[in-house]
Amino acid sequence: MQSSIHFIRNATLVLNYAGKKFLVDPMFAEKGRYPGFPGTRHSHLSNPLVDMPVQPEQLFEVDAVLVSHLHIDHWDQVAREKLPKDLKVYAQNEEDASAIEAVGFTHVTVMATENEFEGLKFTKTYCQHGTDTVYSIPQLAEVLGKASGFYFNAPNEKSIYFLGDTIWIDEVENNLKSWQPDVVVVNAGYASLEEDRFGAIIMGKEDILKIHNLLPEATIIAVHMEALNHCILHRQELREFVEEKGFIEKVIIPNDGESIPL
Repeated sequence: MQSSIHFIRNATLVLNYAGKKFLVDPMFAEKGRYPGFPGTRHSHLSNPLVDMPVQPEQLFEVDAVLVSHLHIDHWDQVAREKLPKDLKVYAQNEEDASAIEAVGFTHVTVMATENEFEGLKFTKTYCQHGTDTVYSIPQLAEVLGKASGFYFNAPNEKSIYFLGDTIWIDEVENNLKSWQPDVVVVNAGYASLEEDRFGAIIMGKEDILKIHNLLPEATIIAVHMEALNHCILHRQELREFVEEKGFIEKVIIPNDGESIPL
């Protein structure tokens, strides 16, 4: 079976890779179930902004679940309730693992930096979920917390780097330079707090240009757009930007529910 990414919505996707299937960052709620994130742009809107393109039950047949962090747009109440409790779940740290076990999941593993799952190896990567200014304010630092990304590399497969909920930081740049991934999946919605001085808390279009300039042969897949109140970069704006900059053939901006062969 050819490896692929079945993009669902926001950061939720199913990775088919090297004969294994991973559900990443499940958020299963119906449109408008949760209030907007307080203190962020357009917080009067309810999340998610769009419905799921598939029924959650269609995503249960996976080998494992990868949870990058516990924000509700990556691990929500509906996913916690509906996912089979005996699924293998990988959490980024002990704190997240304990929270996942507390709601009934029985096979939770804390990711190390290097991980092996039935012969397939993947790496946990570091994210910074906001600017230094944001993290200098204890209350905001606590809300944003820690997040992780993932890097997959296997024989006869394209290497894939899921950057995760992060801004551009030295570690991300160094990973890109070191690994030279074939595919880079970017959480690109430019999620922003209400006050402009704080900057965005995930990447946006200028970061995608940086990635392309660094790795001009890589395929960039842009997700985490048009599903949450504070994600202010929309697909059409990104499409126009990369077309203007001359590298639209290297960027995939999938619609919800779209499958992408790798």
